[in-house]
Amino acid sequence: MLNFDDFEALTFDCYGTLIDWEAGLWNALRPVLSGRGISTERDELLELYGELEAEAERGEYREYRLVLRSVLEGVGKRFGFAPSEDELRRFSESVKDWPAFPDSSGALRALKSRYKLAVVSNIDDDLFEFSARRLGVEFDWVITAQQARSYKPSLNSFLLAFERIGLPARKILHVAQSLYHDIAPAKSLGLSTVWVNRRHGRQGTGATPPAEARPDLEVPDLRALAVMTGLL
Repeated sequence: MLNFDDFEALTFDCYGTLIDWEAGLWNALRPVLSGRGISTERDELLELYGELEAEAERGEYREYRLVLRSVLEGVGKRFGFAPSEDELRRFSESVKDWPAFPDSSGALRALKSRYKLAVVSNIDDDLFEFSARRLGVEFDWVITAQQARSYKPSLNSFLLAFERIGLPARKILHVAQSLYHDIAPAKSLGLSTVWVNRRHGRQGTGATPPAEARPDLEVPDLRALAVMTGLL
């Protein structure tokens, strides 16, 4: 069991942890497919997204808008169509419409009463601003893939977070949904971790590629974490 008094700062993944990216992705992708008479299960499409996104984020850095365009082109290839330029543009901007999980804002406000808060996210700076408004909490630090010039599970974003936050790893608790993008690399750097298992009780890994990692704590949502700290 973690001793929450040991930590001074909490770092958060955003998409999948604070923002319901699976709902956002499904809402953005489904009309593209249904408009062509293509039927697919939600989790099947999300798992395809996770595979294509991970592939698009490898290698030389490119902004997240271009990652999303590449993913939609990949979805089109799998299902036998070429997305229009308008569809590519709208999907690349769809992050702006992805909703926050209902528990995120309240839990973040409670946690901010004791801890410094940071976001470490695979996103463009300007796209995160739309999500920040939905969350309604001012973070002490925001570290993006655009700033780090690479995507998690690369360690660059975490190393940049260490530099900005200025605390030893033992004073930082990383909170995230993705074993692949977050828990495994954070553990490799000596961070304590909380796995927010947003897919608790459901099969598969959804939009996140599968990975093996052992978090220090598992919770079903962010509110449960705030309750465990005694702040809710």
